[in-house]
Amino acid sequence: MSAQASLHTEHDMLTALIDSVESADDAMAKATRSTVLTPRFYTTDYDAMDRLDVSSLRSEWDAMIAEYEGDNNHDHFQRDATFEQEAREGMASLSPELRQEFLDFLISSCTSEFSGCILYNEIQKRVTNPDIKALMRYMARDESRHAGFINSALRDFGLGIDLGGLKRNKSYTFFKPKYIFYATYLSEKIGYARYITIFRQLQKNPDKRFHPIFRWFERWCNDEFRHGESFALIMRAQPHLLRGLNVWWIRFFTLAVYATMFVRDHTRPLMHEAMGLDSTEYDYEVFRLTSEISAQVFPVELDIDHPVFRAGMERLLARSIAHANAKQRGGLGGLIGQAWHAAAAGLTYVRLLLLPVRRRPLPAQIRVQPVW
Repeated sequence: MSAQASLHTEHDMLTALIDSVESADDAMAKATRSTVLTPRFYTTDYDAMDRLDVSSLRSEWDAMIAEYEGDNNHDHFQRDATFEQEAREGMASLSPELRQEFLDFLISSCTSEFSGCILYNEIQKRVTNPDIKALMRYMARDESRHAGFINSALRDFGLGIDLGGLKRNKSYTFFKPKYIFYATYLSEKIGYARYITIFRQLQKNPDKRFHPIFRWFERWCNDEFRHGESFALIMRAQPHLLRGLNVWWIRFFTLAVYATMFVRDHTRPLMHEAMGLDSTEYDYEVFRLTSEISAQVFPVELDIDHPVFRAGMERLLARSIAHANAKQRGGLGGLIGQAWHAAAAGLTYVRLLLLPVRRRPLPAQIRVQPVW
């Protein structure tokens, strides 16, 4: 089978993982739904957040806060005169299948950015610690801009999300602060890696930029990078979070973020193809970049080139497809199928979690610059 034929066969298998979006109600329903693969909304222990102490890294912390105050992206998220026309022309040129993949990307991205906005804003309202309060206010500001900018692109096609309604109606998951730190650090850094990889690809191949939103990705992803830096400083200032059994939580969340990205991205093979990217190669490039960056704070690195790791990622994808197809079938057989494939995916995940990792010393210089 040719690579092109294989790609489209894979896409046909994955259609059960993407719900069609034809109206604003469909977009809202997709954003509100909470599954293993969709962005979640979080709450946490606000009293514990209030007790955080970053005084051991005061100079680094104050320098970072000064960058937030400088707000070098205050004028970035403004649509230029050609945005809407480029968007309409680009979307009109897409096949129905590619259009659905891109809309899925926009809705997922908008929900993810808004999730950060809600969490950070809620923390800043509930704490009195001046360091944490200031940080969360600035990060909520950034994420609000990101979510609003994506939502304006959705509104061009009558698919805008009611963010107020989303805040009220989407379910929330409680995470301890340390889980927030691990997961959100990774989400911000992998967000940077994803956006900068796409931006560099389309910078070299502007003919493949089918929507103008990609022109904003470079400065946009630097916001994501700085957010990750903030959590790196918090974790380095609480060194117990990086030792002992907590290293297993770091491994758990790193694997969870990578696996979720791998499965989710393989539901969009046509979108990556349109940009001149292969979904698998793109994902592993993002994993490598994220691993390189996270050496600033995480004492372990997953061996993403281990053959068992790569085979496990493929098995998780296959189980996700099978689970979605079983759910679509319905009935008793469908329920049994869902349970079977979920259990098989869980066993695969445990095996990947137990793979040997690379140990690495934490550097004296904590902050990293977004030079990729």
